[in-house]
Amino acid sequence: MKENNNYAVICHEVTKKFRSDTFKGVRNIFKRPVYFAAVNEVSFEVKYGEIFGIIGPNGSGKSTIIRMLATLLLPDHGYLKVFGMDVTKNTYEVRSLINRVSVDASFFKKLSVKENLAYAARIYGVPVSKAFDKAKVMLKNFGLDPKKMYSPVEDLSRGQQQMVSIARSFLSSPNLLLLDEPTTGLDPKSKKMVQEFILSVKNDHNTSIILTSHDMIEIEKLCERTAFLKDGKIWACGTSNELKKKTGKDNLEDVFLEVTGEEFPEDEEE
Repeated sequence: MKENNNYAVICHEVTKKFRSDTFKGVRNIFKRPVYFAAVNEVSFEVKYGEIFGIIGPNGSGKSTIIRMLATLLLPDHGYLKVFGMDVTKNTYEVRSLINRVSVDASFFKKLSVKENLAYAARIYGVPVSKAFDKAKVMLKNFGLDPKKMYSPVEDLSRGQQQMVSIARSFLSSPNLLLLDEPTTGLDPKSKKMVQEFILSVKNDHNTSIILTSHDMIEIEKLCERTAFLKDGKIWACGTSNELKKKTGKDNLEDVFLEVTGEEFPEDEEE
């Protein structure tokens, strides 16, 4: 892949393998360990200020790619660069430029929303008072009752927890935002608010965003380009119109079925 300074992210022939306890569906009884490639020689690039989508069935490798970009996993082969820095060699520099929201919001569940935000602010090096002011505005826009700031996180619904997770991710004003199925489990109103917020962040701050989702309408609404992932490989990549034109299909779900030969799962609702 040709290097280009216009890319916020460059993923070049990246492979990540994990040890498996099964082999072709049968429990592994071999003495030697068996490995499978969760991500297999994947290459793509994300432009500055672009929202790039990755879609695929469960187990296709979406979250593994996100975790590698977040420096939580290291590639076994190939390389990942974020704003020209290798995630393996420049781990701490990369971490200072990114933030991540996953489908399972991670908190100290017994602590209040405010206490969790204070903890995150200190990690990011953001003044706590400034973090609170910023989070309050965001959560108010999401329709979250301000009194919830003082409630234990475990008392919030899954959707409310995800709202707090998204607000938390913006405390550090990241240059690259990694969104791993961020709207899964949200009600339609909350989902729309989050989608509009993602677009506003992109437009107002020129933030580069990678979004994984099971919601084809969401992907088409938000993403400028999309990669179809299956069995750890990219099967197609392009704009929605390019992919539709190439396959002769009218919607992304039919494009996915045509390209990969696999039905796409429904978005899980709580």
